[in-house]
Amino acid sequence: MSNVRLLVATHNPGKEREFRCLLAPLGAQFCFPSEIGLEIEVPEDGATYADNATQKALAYARTSGMLTLADDSGLEVDALDGAPGIRSARYTPGSDSDRVKALLRQLHDVPWERRTARFRCVVIIVTPAQQLYSAEGSCEGLIALEPQGEGGFGYDPVFYLPEYGCTMAQLSQAEKNRISHRARAIEAAMPALRRLLSRPEPG
Repeated sequence: MSNVRLLVATHNPGKEREFRCLLAPLGAQFCFPSEIGLEIEVPEDGATYADNATQKALAYARTSGMLTLADDSGLEVDALDGAPGIRSARYTPGSDSDRVKALLRQLHDVPWERRTARFRCVVIIVTPAQQLYSAEGSCEGLIALEPQGEGGFGYDPVFYLPEYGCTMAQLSQAEKNRISHRARAIEAAMPALRRLLSRPEPG
């Protein structure tokens, strides 16, 4: 793995699948912690997505000595004052399905026109010298009345996209990787990534 130049700091299988597609246009080699036997505990106790992504990126960059990318993301529902937001992955104990059910229970009496929401993602890139770069992306939609679709992960089955007439989970992977909050954050981060990956290797 000595020729791998970018570490993507996630152990989430759904995110790994997306990052493999989103980062492919870089034409650079990248890897995930599981592929190099790297597992460290990083508390996600920040006040913002940027806080959490920065904690992860710094921790993995320090441990690996590699250029490192980390993200944090969440679902913000307007009728719930932006919840679950930064706590999206910890909204309720259990699986993705349990969290979706808990969200729908919270919104059971909220009319369609007030179910507006967005996915938001912040990407942080940290160099071995601990220089930080950030980028952000978001995707607007509504919370569906019930889950639909088998694709994606997390809250995708209830995130309805009016312009597509379906949920995020009903999109093809290629289409999701074109319009999602994570796709938009990576697109915004691409100029910095290309610059950093074009630098000569130290030593």
